[in-house]
Amino acid sequence: MSTTPPAPKVANPGPLGLLGFGMTTVLLNLHNANIIGLSIVIVAMGLALGGAAQLVAGITELRLGNTFAGTAFTAYGFFWWSLVLIWANPFQGGKIVAADGTAVGYYLLLWGIFTLFMFFGTLTHNRITQIVFGSLAALFFLLAAGDFTGNKSITVFAGYLGIFCGLSAMYSAVGQIVHEEHKKKFFPLI
Repeated sequence: MSTTPPAPKVANPGPLGLLGFGMTTVLLNLHNANIIGLSIVIVAMGLALGGAAQLVAGITELRLGNTFAGTAFTAYGFFWWSLVLIWANPFQGGKIVAADGTAVGYYLLLWGIFTLFMFFGTLTHNRITQIVFGSLAALFFLLAAGDFTGNKSITVFAGYLGIFCGLSAMYSAVGQIVHEEHKKKFFPLI
């Protein structure tokens, strides 16, 4: 008599995706808030943790049947990779010109619209997830406005909102990890 071995337990990929998103968002928005300059530190974090880690988390979420988290992590992972490509513009010298403020404004506006739709999906989730997506949508819209108008004050204000957004995602990630490890709630996710 043959029995099928039980399927191995798959860990929750959400905290990895949230840390990838949160830590990279904080770092980039320290730049937007004029606290640090744009450097290889932000680019490397965008490629590795913001991009690759979120893609791993997103693909795992999709394999587990979680459409919302899978779509979010995968999309935002590719956001980070596309943003790094925009900054690096590896196609210079050809017919593809560097992005100007208007082009980047539309890029950020589209991400804001996508994020607003995703925020509506969070209305069945816990409060911290709603805070992350609500503040992220506002962040994208403010950054777009800053690029469309060239008003650096809007971008600096958005940077502080982005720091809050990223820290909120990190809080959610750590809360989930600690809850699972201790089998009780230390950090309320409401």
